[in-house]
Amino acid sequence: MSALSIPAEFFPMNERDLDAVAALEATLQTFPWSRGNFADSLTAGYSVWVLRVGGELIGFSVVMRVIDEAHLLTIGICKRYQGQGYGARMLRHAMECARLGGASKLFLEVRPSNERAVELYRHFGFRQIGLRKGYYPAVIGREDALIFDKELA
Repeated sequence: MSALSIPAEFFPMNERDLDAVAALEATLQTFPWSRGNFADSLTAGYSVWVLRVGGELIGFSVVMRVIDEAHLLTIGICKRYQGQGYGARMLRHAMECARLGGASKLFLEVRPSNERAVELYRHFGFRQIGLRKGYYPAVIGREDALIFDKELA
């Protein structure tokens, strides 16, 4: 049985997911979002989702919508499941939720050093529209952010 034949299900993130999501985020990022960041996203009414495979929480996304635009604030897939198509599923789901919520365009920032993510976004038709100098904290100094967008309509 291939990994993608195991049922993968999306669920709206809720309070009970916060500890698991924050723990997963901490395994993915050197400078992770805190549990409070995810809780604030829930409180703010952002589109926040988790992905479960066989009941196990393996991914998440947070999208902020403003009028007819959306901003992918964070997305992550458990390292053990990366490279198996789950990141693409999570991104597709985030884009569809944004579109159904009335957004015609989705924006995001990504570290240039996150080559896998940059490749995924480009594969899905995102285009680089700018650069934010020193946007991300880094082990030494700061790292720039590539700004991408994609039309959703």
